[in-house]
Amino acid sequence: MSSNLALGNFRLSYGPDAGEGAFTTRPEIVGAFGVVASTHWLGTAAGMRILEKGGNAFDAAVAIGFALQVVEPHLNGFGGEVPIIFHDAKSGRARVLCGQGVAPAGATIETFAKLGLDIIPGSGFLPACVPGSFGAWMRLLRDYGTMDVGDVLESAITYARDGYVMLPRIAAAIQTVAPLFQEEWPTSADVYLKDGIPPAGALFANPDLASTYERIVRVADETRGTREQKIEAARKAFYQGFVAEAIDQFVRTPVMDTSGSRHAGIISGQDLSLWQETYEDPLSLSYGAFQVLKPGPWTQGPVFLQQLALLKGFDLSLMDPLGADFIHTVTECSKLAFADREKYYGDPNFVDVPMARLLSEEYANARRELVGSAASLDFRPGSIEGFDHAVPYAIGDAEDGSAALGAGEPTVARSTAVSGEPAISRRGAVRGDTVHLDVIDRHGNIVSATPSGGWLQSSPVIPGLGFALGTRAQMFWLKPGLPSSLASGKRPRTTLSVSLVYRDGEPYASFGTPGGDQQDQWSSVFFLRHVHHNLNLQGAIDAPMFHNDHMPSSFFPRRAKPGSLTMEGRFSMEVQKELADRGHRIEIVDGWSLGRLSAVSKRGRVLRAAANPRYMQGYAFGR
Repeated sequence: MSSNLALGNFRLSYGPDAGEGAFTTRPEIVGAFGVVASTHWLGTAAGMRILEKGGNAFDAAVAIGFALQVVEPHLNGFGGEVPIIFHDAKSGRARVLCGQGVAPAGATIETFAKLGLDIIPGSGFLPACVPGSFGAWMRLLRDYGTMDVGDVLESAITYARDGYVMLPRIAAAIQTVAPLFQEEWPTSADVYLKDGIPPAGALFANPDLASTYERIVRVADETRGTREQKIEAARKAFYQGFVAEAIDQFVRTPVMDTSGSRHAGIISGQDLSLWQETYEDPLSLSYGAFQVLKPGPWTQGPVFLQQLALLKGFDLSLMDPLGADFIHTVTECSKLAFADREKYYGDPNFVDVPMARLLSEEYANARRELVGSAASLDFRPGSIEGFDHAVPYAIGDAEDGSAALGAGEPTVARSTAVSGEPAISRRGAVRGDTVHLDVIDRHGNIVSATPSGGWLQSSPVIPGLGFALGTRAQMFWLKPGLPSSLASGKRPRTTLSVSLVYRDGEPYASFGTPGGDQQDQWSSVFFLRHVHHNLNLQGAIDAPMFHNDHMPSSFFPRRAKPGSLTMEGRFSMEVQKELADRGHRIEIVDGWSLGRLSAVSKRGRVLRAAANPRYMQGYAFGR
């Protein structure tokens, strides 16, 4: 044996000496065949299975979307909605597919006034829009996929029929709303409490949902014609067939909601039959070598671009990504961008949104002057001639006791650190959330989607179908004259957001996260750290996260927390103190509790993927 070896004086084949980067909780997945990332490993497995069978990224995304409806029922469902952004390698084109359903024809401000309501409830039948996710997934499969309806639904059917492991957070969500189910929503109790509150770690099945999926597959299989015609038949079964009929009949019976009263639904089978998912061109903003693409102002997506436009005036590369300067600068720009969201964003089919002005360099330069060395406690939307109006702004704590009625902002529940020990907040278990997925295949197709809505605590389960309707209409204001005021046939200005990035003119990455108002905060922090501080995808996801709730919440009861800054407990005490000294109202939460990001990227033939370690659900895979 050589003396060098005997003394251990040799170059290791791993670690920094071998060119490895900093430690990450999981490896950044690298491959050339295909990569998948999502908020649950079973969703990721469903997508990878499709790629291995010869499907493309579009087929895989659809399969993941359905699988996540089953295995994360407290976060999304078959009756929800989804925005999708994608790059099609064949055409070289980026597009957005809108799977956000519209307000029912009978849903007007006057309708709610007659009910004595000045805010749309956060649960029950009243806030239901047309379920858009199924139509969007079928449209994506028909136009860009290669497989049949049965292929992409196979994993979801298996999970729903044979069962999946009940995760602790699902069990906790069910426990919180169990009294509501038992006393007011018996159809939900029949599915989720049939053997009592399901314990974490037990197998849980939803045979009614499996049967609904299987019936749709049978309709497709029994339809004569092309693959496209079979997919259209499946879509028709939902929007004009047995699903629409069951929804129309069920919502006529009043049910309890967050108003504390029972109300019947407004949505009808005709609303479903008239709705159509649509394609649109994405908005974009150049940021150095990158071009960031987002959906339009029927989502909060453009707020990401507005933040970047403001941040162009700061040299973030010189700031510590975990330091007070970085956090302060990003937070103050975020407050300004989100104030504009509240004032100007809405469905562009109904309102004129001054998007070109909001994304202009001139506007960003003027707004940037408002960023000072101290935290602002003021709500400061911009002023654009011809678009000025008052914006509702209610201050207060959202802890209003409505959790037991199924309310809950779709954002990650927070664990607040007390005396050094994490403690789950009272409303934590019931907060809905959302799911996310990203896929790149060997052909260069990229798909990113953020499905949400129709989670188990949103409204009663439709008997025999095994799923609930969504509550996205709670995002409308009942004050006339606002871009996001309620109107029949209008899309609510959703928090759901997806991101697609080009680098040096080539398709590069997609990413996203659940999190309501935090989606385009956590995503932007991830992107900035990746771009300015050379963190790889996994490292940028792992890094300590922060956000603010300075803006009015998009969800019932629509309140703001001026000057708030929520930070994971992994930030140093020095950084926390400096930010508090600057006037930020700091809330320190558990060190691994903010964000559920996933991401994929492509450089040449090399594909990469990463997923969030928080809550021990997200997973990335590929080869």
